[in-house]
Amino acid sequence: YPDNSSKSLLWSHSLLLFSLCSGEERPRENVVGSTADGQAANGGAPGAEPATGRWRLRCCIKVTAVQVRKALWGIAMVMCVCSSWAGSTQLAKLTFKQFDAPFTLTWFATTWNCLFFPLYYIGHLCKSPERQTPRQRFRECCRFFGDDGLTAKVFFTKVAPFGLLWILTNYLYLQALRKINTTDVSALFCCNKAFVFLLSWIVLRDRFMGVRIVAAIFAIAGIVMMTYADGFHSHSVMGITFVVASASMSALYKVLFKMVLGSAKFGEAALFLTIVGGANFVFISFVPVILYFTHVEYFGSLEDIPWLYLCGVAGLLFAFNILVNFGIAITYPTLISLGIVLSVPVNAMVDLYTCEIHFNAVRLIAVLIICLGFLMLLLPEDWDQCFIQLHAKLQSKREEPAEEEAGPGSSLNWSRRARPSMSTFTH
Repeated sequence: YPDNSSKSLLWSHSLLLFSLCSGEERPRENVVGSTADGQAANGGAPGAEPATGRWRLRCCIKVTAVQVRKALWGIAMVMCVCSSWAGSTQLAKLTFKQFDAPFTLTWFATTWNCLFFPLYYIGHLCKSPERQTPRQRFRECCRFFGDDGLTAKVFFTKVAPFGLLWILTNYLYLQALRKINTTDVSALFCCNKAFVFLLSWIVLRDRFMGVRIVAAIFAIAGIVMMTYADGFHSHSVMGITFVVASASMSALYKVLFKMVLGSAKFGEAALFLTIVGGANFVFISFVPVILYFTHVEYFGSLEDIPWLYLCGVAGLLFAFNILVNFGIAITYPTLISLGIVLSVPVNAMVDLYTCEIHFNAVRLIAVLIICLGFLMLLLPEDWDQCFIQLHAKLQSKREEPAEEEAGPGSSLNWSRRARPSMSTFTH
């Protein structure tokens, strides 16, 4: 007969066998404990930790796929923004050889803004699960202007000034194209990013950043050097003045929009631009008529107007505004801004091929300085902290092999030697 210890052992084994045969699950704590013990005994058997590792790997792969998709969309967006902006600039330059009417072209291109909200509503019908009628969607987007919606007072105080700034920006830009080449115009217009920072710092009390002040100085220096490159002739000075004024109007538009209206969603932005285009057609249509009869912007009959060029300029500007305002839905805003600055070398290649520009050293340095300042303005606000963290990670990776080779006795001395360089870099 077995003794008491043998009986207890046999009883426990019987209970274990019964539980296994009946399909009962063991407590979670025991499972984890047995898994850990099994891994320690068997040299790492599969358990909870490998499952967690596989879950993390799947998440990392999913996040990486999303980022890669967004980056690919960003590359396509950069090419589209660059092509539309450079194409509209070059085509406008060609249009003025047959149709010298910059304000009429501005009015015609701004009228195309009426298509923004209809196109947005078509996208809303195709994508949104809750389909609204055009009237319902219009009323919902009108809440952007306040609780009362779009009233006459709101229109004349919050919409009409931005419409005037929009027209002035495009009109001055086209006037500059009549005076100087497209490379200088596109490069100087990149200064609007610096003007936006200066106005935001002064008006909106945004955070002061030394690197952006340097970028603004680069922009101003590039403007002066660009003027010097042409020898301060009246024709070139007027063209540079027009494009700098256009960049200033663009910066004022962006800063005032943020201060008065704040940030807008896609539907609200589409409605706002549609109202600007409709107001341009209703209230500004008399100006091209007056300019025509006063022979300021005179053209022959309607048959003499190069409609293909006009529609091409208006269509490319419309596509550019769509990409700039709604491209952030599929890619990063920085990549969209890169498309604008990349239009400068594209315009330079076209001007060089058509022999409309002479690249001397001063002009080349001015263009590079302006583009460098534009790129510096694309840095995020916490770029210095990111750089410090990246430097710390790289330094820690360099220190790990050295600590392993030096042994435990010299690790303290090695860490002490690394501290002064980090503190000096931080300060």
